[in-house]
Amino acid sequence: MQENNTITFGAQALTIEDVVAIAQGADATLNSSDEFTAKIDRGVAFLERLLKEEGVIYGVTTGYGDSCTVAIPPNLVDELPLHLTRFHGCGLGDILTHEQARAVLATRLCSLAQGVSGVTHDLLNQIVTLINQDIAPRIPQEGSVGASGDLTPLSYLAAALIGERDVIYQGEVRPTAEVFAQLNIDPIQLKPKEGLALMNGTSVMTALACLAYKRAEYLAQLCTKITAMVSVGMHGNDFHFDEALFAVKPHPGQQQVAAWLRDDLKAERPPRNSDRLQDRYSLRCAPHVIGVVQDSLPWLRSMIENELNSANDNPIIDGDNERVLHGGHFYGGHIAMAMDTLKTGIANLADLLDRQMAQLMDYKFNNGLPFNLTGAEGARKPINHGFKAVQIGISAWTAEALKHTMPASVFSRSTECHNQDKVSMGTIAARDCLRVLELTEQVAAASLLASVQAVEIRRHHNELDEHHMSENLKMIRDAVLAEFEYVVEDRPLENDLRHFIARIQQRHWSLYSEA
Repeated sequence: MQENNTITFGAQALTIEDVVAIAQGADATLNSSDEFTAKIDRGVAFLERLLKEEGVIYGVTTGYGDSCTVAIPPNLVDELPLHLTRFHGCGLGDILTHEQARAVLATRLCSLAQGVSGVTHDLLNQIVTLINQDIAPRIPQEGSVGASGDLTPLSYLAAALIGERDVIYQGEVRPTAEVFAQLNIDPIQLKPKEGLALMNGTSVMTALACLAYKRAEYLAQLCTKITAMVSVGMHGNDFHFDEALFAVKPHPGQQQVAAWLRDDLKAERPPRNSDRLQDRYSLRCAPHVIGVVQDSLPWLRSMIENELNSANDNPIIDGDNERVLHGGHFYGGHIAMAMDTLKTGIANLADLLDRQMAQLMDYKFNNGLPFNLTGAEGARKPINHGFKAVQIGISAWTAEALKHTMPASVFSRSTECHNQDKVSMGTIAARDCLRVLELTEQVAAASLLASVQAVEIRRHHNELDEHHMSENLKMIRDAVLAEFEYVVEDRPLENDLRHFIARIQQRHWSLYSEA
């Protein structure tokens, strides 16, 4: 729940947008109601009573995983969570970005604020402090099999709460203890169940899934806008998106994409120099390709937000009925399936744009545009190559995106003395999805520039005027040309591409008002 750029945890179900808001700098607060406070207190009091009665509690009075048969002597119980955080400090690979790490703080806080993990107010408030002071744990990406949750990456969050390891603060990686001393933040001491509660869950994969979802949602719209621009540049047929045509195949997302295209192409038709009655599939079937992603978004949202608002550690502490419930809610199968599905849909968007660009730059298929969309004319035309290398890059980025669509979730491996003998690989699936998104954003940035170049070539050759473009397309064209110089003489385009990739990742343009 969001109020004035502050997200309240423990009051009602959070949305993907709430997590993204925290990732991008929103503050956090905890539900201040008596009911929430009492629920947290009941779980803690029940655990403390069990400990005094020498009850057997997994991960509290026993070892972890396959070591659950090992009894922990009462005098060592308080040290056990500290050991859990430390021996999992073996993550490798790239470090999560500051934004991604803030999203992890949000997703873990949301899970623990369900009130059935047996954690104290001190722990919850410490996560809130990290969020509001903009301190992000330094979390390596690799080392999780997605069940028993994101143990290793989440150990870095746990370590930050107790003042250990490193954090990202003001753009620098610094020792946590140093930052805490600077800001007068006291490290907390983990209670017997709290190390397990922090680490035994799906919060890294879920955080990445929330961020991936919003990028995918925007890419579906951007690919639609680029398709409309390509259609204009190619002198394509707008009747391929007719409302009556799409009424007979009523996938709502597909129909939405077709409606967006109709609005984008609502203008006078430019004169055609082609007798093709039907455009090639990458234009004609664009609503069907983009529509698959658009139609997947509602159920992907449901899967991700259900996981976000779940208690996903083990055991569950039912303080209301005074029960310890042992299960497997740390299993990330839903996120794994969502991310494996989403990355496939997004890679198909890259492939769609790749095919559109192949047509657009090939003089044999582009209805009279110059080869490689060069803007050079006359005597200098032979030495200029326009977007030739960009199209090669698009092909490379698309191929790599497609390569990453192998589903991670089917690569379960038995580990941890065959206790974790079926695992989700959800975090790997989420990381794969982010890589596919990054590659597709690269393809989209290049395709956006190329499609605007094509439209400008038509305009320079008096084959297109303002009456041939809808206000929707003129707005995006003008926004691009405000930051991109029409290519006449060959020049390096890397900086332009990087600039527009950043614009896409920032979701800089408002593309469709009804979206």
